[in-house]
Amino acid sequence: MNTLGRLARAEWGALSLALRGPLAARRWRAAPMTTGAVCLTAALHFVHNQDWGYRTVQNLGAVRAEDPLWLAIVRTPLSLFVPALDLPVWGALAQILLVFGIAEICLGWWRTLVIAYVATLAGTLYARVGITLGPDSPIGLPGSDAQVVDTGPSAAVVGLAVFLGWRYGAYVTAGAVIAAMVVEVVLKENLAGKEHLAAIAAVLVLCAVAQLRQRRSAVRSGSASGLPPSHSSKARRRPAQRRSWR
Repeated sequence: MNTLGRLARAEWGALSLALRGPLAARRWRAAPMTTGAVCLTAALHFVHNQDWGYRTVQNLGAVRAEDPLWLAIVRTPLSLFVPALDLPVWGALAQILLVFGIAEICLGWWRTLVIAYVATLAGTLYARVGITLGPDSPIGLPGSDAQVVDTGPSAAVVGLAVFLGWRYGAYVTAGAVIAAMVVEVVLKENLAGKEHLAAIAAVLVLCAVAQLRQRRSAVRSGSASGLPPSHSSKARRRPAQRRSWR
């Protein structure tokens, strides 16, 4: 158990530290955006299942590759909260509550939404590229996928999980999420699985950009302090990590 405890602290210690203070101080009020997202997803699912509401939700939040690009982009914000009708809604609600909640507390609500929308939009745009390439391409899709509705909240959940794993050093967790999505595509090659991989690729680009900005900031700080960059970055490394966990 001691070994497992050490491994758990090494994997999730920084993330736990970032969550502990806000949750202790505000409890469920620490993630108001997530609470609203869960309520909106539940409401859309209910309306979507009604004869009188199905077409309305489809017109406002269902994105397909056959749609004009401008229409898909307009619908993307709401599509993030439209769960698939053929899957249990409780799974989508639990994923949003857990992953969006952690991300909102650690990153803030607006960063959470930006990453979520980047991941979702990456999947949406990939579907169009994949259909253009066709089924003969390794990353292509059959033409029939143009009529399939996009993934809903799942691509955003996967993207946020990977970003949080990178940001707080939970690399095994992030790797496990990526591996699970690869296995999904191998075992059940469908549009949703490939859109998840596109979302992960987009988030990894965000991680690389953030890492590059951190390195440039460290170099500039080292130059301003009059110390060699290596010495300055070592002196600032521990405080910078503490700030990023808040």
